[in-house]
Amino acid sequence: MDTAPAATLPVSNLQTEIWTVDELAAFLKCSKRSVYELTRRRGQCHEIPLPVLRLFCGMRFRRSDVEQWIQQCVDAAVEAGRVQ
Repeated sequence: MDTAPAATLPVSNLQTEIWTVDELAAFLKCSKRSVYELTRRRGQCHEIPLPVLRLFCGMRFRRSDVEQWIQQCVDAAVEAGRVQ
């Protein structure tokens, strides 16, 4: 029985790009400590925690998740009247 390989959809490299804490800090132009603080869920000093992948090798961040998080933060700020 001959089966064809499963078709895979091409995924943009930007959607699958994974960042380290250092890379994300450089992208956000902030310190590594700030990145760690943005991922905390307990005692949130911010409304929307940064989505994080907690792996055995450390924390990693999907570029697409970070971009969506930024948009959510902007939308929340606009809704609260903090940004026009």
